[in-house]
Amino acid sequence: MSASKLDRASSVRETLSRYRNEFISLLSRYVAGGKGLLQPHDLLDHVEKILQEDEGMLKLKEDPFVKELEYAQEAIVLPPFVSIALRPRPGVWEYVRVNAFELSVDSLSVAEYLQFKEELVDGKYNDKYMLELDLEPFNATFPKPTRSSSIGNGVQFLNRHLSSFMFRNKESLDPLLAFLRTHKYDGQAMMINDRIHHISELQSSLARAEGILSKIQPNTPYSDFEYE
Repeated sequence: MSASKLDRASSVRETLSRYRNEFISLLSRYVAGGKGLLQPHDLLDHVEKILQEDEGMLKLKEDPFVKELEYAQEAIVLPPFVSIALRPRPGVWEYVRVNAFELSVDSLSVAEYLQFKEELVDGKYNDKYMLELDLEPFNATFPKPTRSSSIGNGVQFLNRHLSSFMFRNKESLDPLLAFLRTHKYDGQAMMINDRIHHISELQSSLARAEGILSKIQPNTPYSDFEYE
């Protein structure tokens, strides 16, 4: 188990023990409705209600655990347990399970969290018939955004990554040639022809084409200079 997960569990455990009665009251609200899936707004709504109903609870407003709930993406409730999926920053997920009555805290792996989620649906976990898909090979070389500014700007993020990768060495640009060759219309190459085999040839051809086009009027038919 990673150090960050252990730190997260230790931090939650410490803050729960500091305000034991207050958090038992809060967590009891989460489990009062029985098993289910709580959305982020559900978790925070209960916090707001308990703060409004009891002034003695206001001390929780700045508590680290309540702050952690702002990163929560969902919570699985299987009384007396509440398992919370936290995303403290893009690309980073952590999972903790809290016993609402004993305030014991455990860190969960992804597999353990999904097992807990399966129990919510099926009532039990049966690993004998568990369907498991290993998607890691697809992610091994795929870039992962780690900055909030990248969220919603996936195309820009990938363009920057690919540009950096391609221009580190010219051999990395070979896939670009293959990509340009695929563009055809009615069997005729639209971007480059089969005479260009290397990036250096493409560069010299582009320079030559630019020189030719600079001397041609904008309204000149393509057929007039097609074979130049």
